[in-house]
Amino acid sequence: MGGTDGRSDANAGGTDAGSTGREGGESARTAGGGGKAAAPPAVTTPRGRRPVVAALMLGMALAAIDGTIVSTAVPQIVGDLGGLAVFSWLFSGYLLAVTVTLPLYGKLSDTFGRKPVLIAGIILFLVGSVLCAAAWNMAALIAFRIVQGLGGGALQGTVQTIAADLYPLKERPRIQAKLSTVWATSAVAGPVVGGLLAGYADWRWIFLINLPVGAVALWLVVRHLHEPSRPRPAARPRVDWAGALAVFATGSLLLTALVQGGVAWPWLSAPSLGLFGASAALAALTVVIERRAAEPIIPGWVWRRRTIASVNLALGAMGLLMVAPTVFLPTYAQSVLGLGPIAAGFVLSVMTLSWPVSAALSDRVYNRIGFRRTAMIGMSAALLVLLAFPLLPYPGEPWHPALLMLLLGAALGLFQLPLIVGVQSTVGWAERGTTTASVLFCRQVGQSIGAAVFGAVANGVLAARLLDAPVDGLPGDLDAVTRALEDPGAFSAAATDHVRRAVDAAVDYVYVGAAGAAALALLALITLAPRRFPVITEAAAAPGPAETAGAAGRADTDR
Repeated sequence: MGGTDGRSDANAGGTDAGSTGREGGESARTAGGGGKAAAPPAVTTPRGRRPVVAALMLGMALAAIDGTIVSTAVPQIVGDLGGLAVFSWLFSGYLLAVTVTLPLYGKLSDTFGRKPVLIAGIILFLVGSVLCAAAWNMAALIAFRIVQGLGGGALQGTVQTIAADLYPLKERPRIQAKLSTVWATSAVAGPVVGGLLAGYADWRWIFLINLPVGAVALWLVVRHLHEPSRPRPAARPRVDWAGALAVFATGSLLLTALVQGGVAWPWLSAPSLGLFGASAALAALTVVIERRAAEPIIPGWVWRRRTIASVNLALGAMGLLMVAPTVFLPTYAQSVLGLGPIAAGFVLSVMTLSWPVSAALSDRVYNRIGFRRTAMIGMSAALLVLLAFPLLPYPGEPWHPALLMLLLGAALGLFQLPLIVGVQSTVGWAERGTTTASVLFCRQVGQSIGAAVFGAVANGVLAARLLDAPVDGLPGDLDAVTRALEDPGAFSAAATDHVRRAVDAAVDYVYVGAAGAAALALLALITLAPRRFPVITEAAAAPGPAETAGAAGRADTDR
């Protein structure tokens, strides 16, 4: 099947908007018919790819573990540096920097290549780690965590893009499953490692241990990652710095409003309304800037093509629902089931066992029925699992939520990987970085929105249960939850049980909300995604003369 991105899809019954004629800046592609096919990437043999894959896994581990490793060391950090009132920005600042820089790094990797962006990201991350270890007060540590996040944004997006560059379509599930395993393991191991270092060494080692890991990853990238030569463009590539600044400012204000709303100030207070209003105004300004830019940071075709837009929305909804297990399940396990921190972490960690296995096997499904249907099966299963959580008995046994998390991991592995592999396979090399970054950006924003929304839901349920049905000896406020759970002996058995039932109800409502997010992901795939993804053949997707030759044709298949 030959044609452009805007061609009619016989199976979809519509168009995947984004033809070369209608969108400036999109490269024409060919695969042997209309011009000379580009050579595949230089690193193609299994032996040649191994050190690069090792570097990608180390880079992914750095980005994943640093999002959570600080959590269990907060008491030691606050005791040393002070700043209890603002310590939450140790996490929010890092998340903010990672999220808002993803689109910029995606565009830079498409313009200048993956290798320089990845090298710059690793160096920036390590510089931030050294500065964090040398921090003299909480304000400095927060600022240096943001520096770390600026490097972490390059690591997250570029690692995923290089993985797609290195492997042909049929082999991508294997590398993506490895990266998923690293991400899941690192995210769960982060609090444990942080607690051990803070308890038996010094909290500053949390950041210093990044140096040897990052140094090895950097050496492997410099030594073994060889990108194919590309023809020098007629004009010097221009970077849309105005658009990058606008995206950064918009994302910063929006995420600040979401992270701090309901925590540092009420949702309907002047700070919240001001931040949301300013972010809306900046978003409108960003659209104007990006429409006028010759090489926009977030090109319009990211949202005009049905395939990419639907995947962005679906993975944004997945980021939303992931807040339920990752944020609220440990609290449920400790408060309702009475487990210790390590056992509570195990209840969550079982999800990381089934996720990579399901992801690795997903190609056997999508090669038969297509990317969209496979993802729909995965999210439908996730929806059922999330709806089953409120049906668990009170207080129940630990294996009940553990079994559900095992099933949820398998369902989400079947959902996420086919969409990422599928959407990366619908674009050429010169657009893959931008496409991957847009997907990860939407997922990150979904997580931020989910933390704000579900946090408000949980607090609302807790407040209603404690204020509307007070128990003798238990103050009717949210602080009573913490006091009753930390020191049960200070309250009556009825009061403690009342608090635990309130937590149980709050987490149940959060899981119902997560099921709603799963339904939104399904809706995005059903209404927007084409029934078959238009997949570009490997020769047409590779960088080289074919991308700039101006040929109109390209070879692709539908899945």
